[in-house]
Amino acid sequence: MVAYSEKVMEHFMHPRNVGEIADADGVGSVGNPVCGDMMTFYIKVADGRLADVKFKTFGCGAAIAVSSMVSEMAKGKTLDEARQITNRMVADELGGLPANKMHCSNLGADALRAAIEDYERKHGGEPKEEA
Repeated sequence: MVAYSEKVMEHFMHPRNVGEIADADGVGSVGNPVCGDMMTFYIKVADGRLADVKFKTFGCGAAIAVSSMVSEMAKGKTLDEARQITNRMVADELGGLPANKMHCSNLGADALRAAIEDYERKHGGEPKEEA
């Protein structure tokens, strides 16, 4: 059996920010066909900050916990700050993930970045390339 931290279990059992934003400013979806996890992030931007972040995730407990944590970490941040959220930061915030579930933390950060890039495309200009 896979051992999850208390924080992973808490975010899995009581995920934050689940749902979609009907008039989202940006939407990003990513999936991993190998494990079947699919994540879609919806963002609302106000004054250059993420005023709201919601997600819909189809996947394992780790994928749901990661989505919940990414949404919490991103809310209120500027687009550039949110873009800096990495899979390692997400895993650390959750108190670690088992090695075979680390790919889930990649998906959360990737889906958030995809939503930010979608927003930037819609609102003039090309998405910023990562440094």
